[in-house]
Amino acid sequence: MGLFTIKSNERSGSSVFSDFASLFFPEYCLGCSSGLVKGEEILCTRCLLDLPKTNYLNVYENPIKEKFLGRLPIKYAWAFMKFRKTGVVQHLLHQLKYNNKPEVGSRLGKLFGKDIHDLGLASEFDIIIPMPLHHLRQRKRGYNQSTKFAEGLAQSLNVPSEDNLVTRKINTSTQTRKNRNERWENVKHAFRVEQPDAIRNNRILLVDDIITTGASLEACGQVLINQGCKELSFACIAEAQ
Repeated sequence: MGLFTIKSNERSGSSVFSDFASLFFPEYCLGCSSGLVKGEEILCTRCLLDLPKTNYLNVYENPIKEKFLGRLPIKYAWAFMKFRKTGVVQHLLHQLKYNNKPEVGSRLGKLFGKDIHDLGLASEFDIIIPMPLHHLRQRKRGYNQSTKFAEGLAQSLNVPSEDNLVTRKINTSTQTRKNRNERWENVKHAFRVEQPDAIRNNRILLVDDIITTGASLEACGQVLINQGCKELSFACIAEAQ
């Protein structure tokens, strides 16, 4: 009885300390900067409800998959949300990529992973692979934003995430302001599979932060197909128009 009382008091004390600390060091929603209430994580309830989801999970032949028709044999291709300038998605991606907020990627991965899981598609993949960053760019940022998204997906889907199977061997210039052909020329030789045996005969979910033309996913996906992956699918945080 005494031990139960002590443990109960410890939990109660921890909760009180947490509540007390939040008064002086409040946590803020990384979508709208409003204060988070107890039970909210990274995003407030309002932002969660207002996320501009694509709902492509419910449309097999969706606009993401159509980008690769006749180019790559893709099983599934999805984007979680639509990217709009000045919108919450742009703000979240800016936090993730430039404001040292890797937890944004993990949180969005968990959310999207839950949607995939709830549709009964978690068993469709053997490995989740994040789009690799060149080591110089990753060193500058401190982490790969696509890896954080992949880690969140992995938790919800109970599928391993591996970020050491594929590398970006060329430090390519930014894809911004390039047309589709220029983007393809920029990345077509950028990727290399480091562990072919881990790719062969496995169903791969390749993930990235944002998709515009799909050139980077196509280039990286092609090397995975060349190494004998059984099935290839794509998932991105957002689709840019």
